[in-house]
Amino acid sequence: MERPLEIAFHNMSSSASLEAEIREHVEKLETRYGRLTACRVSVEALHRQHRTGNIFEVHVTMSVPGRELAISREPHRPREHYAHPDVRVSVREAFRAAERQLQAFKAKRGQPEKVVGANAAALAGQVAQIEPGRDHGFILTNTGSQLYFHRDSVTDGRFEELQVGDPVHYVEEEGDAGPTAAKVRIGRRG
Repeated sequence: MERPLEIAFHNMSSSASLEAEIREHVEKLETRYGRLTACRVSVEALHRQHRTGNIFEVHVTMSVPGRELAISREPHRPREHYAHPDVRVSVREAFRAAERQLQAFKAKRGQPEKVVGANAAALAGQVAQIEPGRDHGFILTNTGSQLYFHRDSVTDGRFEELQVGDPVHYVEEEGDAGPTAAKVRIGRRG
């Protein structure tokens, strides 16, 4: 992540073991989606009830390029499911929901299942379209989507020499209007 993990406790005292468990959950989210840039977790005790136990609400806010995904969970019908609602149960349920939301976001964006980290190898694709008389084109990715690239993104070779169907390697980055291909390198032909 680009920014450090933020953990906050409200209406309750902090716990080193609970913080460690939250860090483990966030690490798991990072392995699922390598483009996670920040994460904030808030744990709040909603009610102080000494006989039936406290109810805890957990908020997980994940930042991905160009967007924030937020999850807010308290145990669903805690009195029916749990004899004594526990903060760890609420944390686990919130992170399960966060994982599902992150997977849905990744599937919606057409992200490949492989983890994309800061030092990951470039992705492979091919030139799908070159705009005649323009300074840009589009790359067909291995997931079937197209990514915009500018002539300045071509790091080796010349933009003018590119032809439709040429293999390329690129790094996907978040641009102003969505994902774009950066650091485009021309692959070996045929």
